[in-house]
Amino acid sequence: MQIQTPDWVKHAVFYQIFPDRFARSKQPHKRLLHEARWEDWEAMPTLQGYKGGDLWGIIEDLDYIHNLGINAIYFTPIFQSASNHRYHTHDYYQVDPLLGGNEAFRELLDAAHERNIKVVLDGVFNHASRGFFFFHDILENGPHSPWVNWFKITDWPLAPYTGDLPANYEGWGGNRALPVFNHDNPEVREYIMEIAEYWIKFGIDGWRLDVPFEIKTPGFWQEFRDRVKAINPEAYIVGEVWGDSREWLDGKQFDGVMNYLFAGPTIAFTAGDRVVLEQVQCRDYQPYPPLFATEYAAKIQELLQFYPWEIQLTQLNLLASHDTARLVTIAGNDQASAELATLLLFTFPGAPSIYYGDEVGLPGAIDPDSRRGFPLEANWNQEILKQHRQLIHLRHQYPALRTGDYQVLFAQGALYIFARTLKTEALIIAVNAGTAQTTAKLDAASLHTQPNKLLYGNAEFEWHDRQLSVTLPPRTGCILGVA
Repeated sequence: MQIQTPDWVKHAVFYQIFPDRFARSKQPHKRLLHEARWEDWEAMPTLQGYKGGDLWGIIEDLDYIHNLGINAIYFTPIFQSASNHRYHTHDYYQVDPLLGGNEAFRELLDAAHERNIKVVLDGVFNHASRGFFFFHDILENGPHSPWVNWFKITDWPLAPYTGDLPANYEGWGGNRALPVFNHDNPEVREYIMEIAEYWIKFGIDGWRLDVPFEIKTPGFWQEFRDRVKAINPEAYIVGEVWGDSREWLDGKQFDGVMNYLFAGPTIAFTAGDRVVLEQVQCRDYQPYPPLFATEYAAKIQELLQFYPWEIQLTQLNLLASHDTARLVTIAGNDQASAELATLLLFTFPGAPSIYYGDEVGLPGAIDPDSRRGFPLEANWNQEILKQHRQLIHLRHQYPALRTGDYQVLFAQGALYIFARTLKTEALIIAVNAGTAQTTAKLDAASLHTQPNKLLYGNAEFEWHDRQLSVTLPPRTGCILGVA
């Protein structure tokens, strides 16, 4: 079977936005709330407080996103919900009125598409919320409700708000706020398929699927893919799976997953013993223990063997998300660690994804702290922003960085060197994660051309026939290309 994935994803640079925290609109718009008591934008976020970010605000800042070189946005949930993160869905057909409703989303989608920016929405299809109408009907009417078979109810009465009594229904992760759908019920299955189709017809460019591994109904995700792709063959379907995802990446289900198997080793190599363990130990990926270059190379080679190449090119690669601490905080506020990891992110096969604010050095511990308001410009780290602009530009400029082969050339101590090659185009990327200047001499006879120009970073290099000698200062990286 020939695997087909959306071509645009191979050339995409994603930006992940948590809508309540990116931007509050400065323009007048019709609002339900005029005197809303928002949390202070600059204050530490809380589990239940809203900061009042909205879709109008994102529209006003689209030029910033576009000028950064971003050509795809992944939004965490935007549908009506009684939580600031909106993973507790009330209505899958209504964009949250606090965000501006369906009208604001229509305007945002059109404005993004005018700038050739794709838009991917978060699909939370494993569970709904206590306020979801069908579940609410069960709370009101008990076993008489027509919707009883839509959820996993074990006994009566239901206890949705008190921990003193058994819930008597299944909540995701034991959370009573998140009643789990009964996906074995054909009506539930059809309902979810129609939601997926509705928003694809509305014009979105794909779905990011929340905890899809929880849905074990046979054929569910195969049908989901078939129905979405029937409307838009280029729609992107990406699953939130943190580990080995071969079960879902067979070409019949997802086009890719959120690639935490890239994030973990990359942070472990670049940040090493600077990693703040309490920021990562409670999460399902391992940016620890520290890795040397040989160990990092082995993990990367293993990862590149996991999936067909067509799927590798449409993985959603990341270093941080709303579910993790932020990169610079994980690395103990060490900027070099963040910069080295970012260099590896933008030179790896698959679509790089930036978590909003990481490009300006926004810190943040595990949630809710990793969901801070986007900082005022006075608080941006201009060096990190400049690096992002540079790497995004290079990725767009050189096809080899997007779809070229990946070949490890050297991995010893703290020095890791690899090549991305496509036809006659070759780039060499070197990363010195150590604290001392390092020189490597390597055989690059396998490359068709000899990269002879420093495109990024600070390094000394020279060629002798097919032998390359490269010297890197401590805690730096470089990209060599052809002039």
